Amino acid sequence: MEESNYQDAAYIPFVGEEPLEARRSFIEKTYTFLAIEILVFILVTAIFVRIPALVELTLSLFSGWWFLLFLGAYMAVINFAENWAMGTTSKPSQYAAMGLYIVAEALLFTPLLYLALVVSRDGAIINQAATITISMFLGITAIAFTTKKDYSHLRNYLILGGSVAFGLILTGILFGFSLGIWFAFGMVALACVAILYQTSNILHKYHTGQHVAASLGLFGSVMLLFWYVINILLSMSGD
Repeated sequence: MEESNYQDAAYIPFVGEEPLEARRSFIEKTYTFLAIEILVFILVTAIFVRIPALVELTLSLFSGWWFLLFLGAYMAVINFAENWAMGTTSKPSQYAAMGLYIVAEALLFTPLLYLALVVSRDGAIINQAATITISMFLGITAIAFTTKKDYSHLRNYLILGGSVAFGLILTGILFGFSLGIWFAFGMVALACVAILYQTSNILHKYHTGQHVAASLGLFGSVMLLFWYVINILLSMSGD
């Protein structure tokens, strides 16, 4: 059977235009898949940080121009995976895109989580970062669902903020300086805006069959927040 896609279909209403039961079902599926993605991410990274060759490889790619190439490859893969999940109605294809996205995130996090485990062998930094990330995510989610506003206008701010952040990262690599803890705090703020935007998108951007793509949008924003919370805690542990 030939795989179909949303671009080839006639007009399909967005989730926010669907009846209440359809909206509720979509939201439940989206957050169920988000939970699955986080659990699989935990499992995969737990395996990756125990593979010495992989840890050594990813650590070697964590500085200088290699990190820029690593980051570029990561961004290309996750964009491909998210667009793949967004554009197809095939469940196997959506799940394959989800798996690709999770593996890409796990590879990026492997050296950071390894360093966090070296600094706190009991995993305290990772546990603290996870607690902070989950708390912030729940708070932002509550804001999005209680206000019931369309936050699609935040997209322009995210593009601007992301461009500035990438420029600063590139400048830091070119001139060999650390961006410091304040950059990490700024990225935490950007990640919070991204979560608010992605949560709003659940009703205003997706169709009822696109819960996997919706969950990946949230997953990526949560991972961005988790990344910089870990960085902040690592910086504070060195003071």
